[in-house]
Amino acid sequence: MKIVVIDGQGGSLGKTLVEKIKKQYGCELYAIGTNSIATAAMLKAGADFGATGENPVVVNCRDADIVLGPVGIIAADSLLGEITPKMASAIACSSAKKILVPVSRCKIVIAGAPDISFGEAIDGAVRALGDIITK
Repeated sequence: MKIVVIDGQGGSLGKTLVEKIKKQYGCELYAIGTNSIATAAMLKAGADFGATGENPVVVNCRDADIVLGPVGIIAADSLLGEITPKMASAIACSSAKKILVPVSRCKIVIAGAPDISFGEAIDGAVRALGDIITK
């Protein structure tokens, strides 16, 4: 199973996802950063593979089974402009299941979703991954 974690900016969300997923499930993880700082943070957290930039996002979404990251990864120009239209399209059009963490910085409001803390959102994403990989 190919699990891809995508993050940008400082990589704190991706880092936290990688740490928790590795601890709970020990899965092989691909860390794809929109910048080298995000990639390095996820690799330091225990990701097995890492790459940076638009092309790695496009290539790894082609055959991913699951993609995790902030909700903004499916919106062009989000993450302060780090998500290119090509990246957003590759992620959104991927046949992979997407586990998207709601974060307020992406300026996307998910109607009906409760206002939860960063930690609760991360824990929810990790639980959702567990539900998928244990089926």
